[in-house]
Amino acid sequence: MAAGTTLYALTVELADVDRGVYAPLELRVARHPSETAEFMLTRVLAYCLEHQEGIAFTEGVSAGDEPAVLVRDLTGQITAWIEVGAPSAERVHRAAKLAPRTAIYTHKDPDQLLGLYAAHQKSGQRIHRAADLPLYSFGRGFIDEVAPKVARRATLALSRTEGQIYLDLDGTTHSTTLEERRLA
Repeated sequence: MAAGTTLYALTVELADVDRGVYAPLELRVARHPSETAEFMLTRVLAYCLEHQEGIAFTEGVSAGDEPAVLVRDLTGQITAWIEVGAPSAERVHRAAKLAPRTAIYTHKDPDQLLGLYAAHQKSGQRIHRAADLPLYSFGRGFIDEVAPKVARRATLALSRTEGQIYLDLDGTTHSTTLEERRLA
C-alpha cells in the first residue's frame, strides 16, 4: 500500500430494487493520496450499483491499465469494466473492446464529458459500441454534498428504485436521481 493511503471500512446495506439485488456489503476501500473524496464516493456507489458475483475494486487511480471497478467470471474473464470520473475517449474505446459491459459513473459534469466524446468521434476516431455505453451521473451537488461526510468507518444504506437513489449515511438520508445517457 502506498504511503499516505487512507483505508475506509464501509458497511453498506444495498437494496437495488431496479435490478433486484439485495445484499449486505462489508467494503474495505483504499483511498490513494491523489484521489479526491468525490472520486472515492463515486467509486463506492458504482461498485454498489453494479454489484454482482465477481465484482472487485482495482487499485483505483494508481492502477493505470485497469478501471476503478472490474467484474470477472469464474474463469477470470472480464465481464464488466466500470470506469469512474472522466476517462479519456481512447480508454473507453479500449474498455468497450475488452469487456461485454462497459459503463462510466461520473461525478463531473456529464454534458462536458459527452461533449469531449462527441468531439473525439467527430474528429474521425471511434469509440467502440458508443451507442451501447451508459454514462451515469448523479444530481447536481449530490456527490459534493455527501463525499465530505463519509467517515473512515461508516454505515450506509443505499437504495435504488425507479432511477432514484436514496443514501442513508450514519442516520442522515440524501437522495438524488441517477441519470443515464449514452455516449452516442
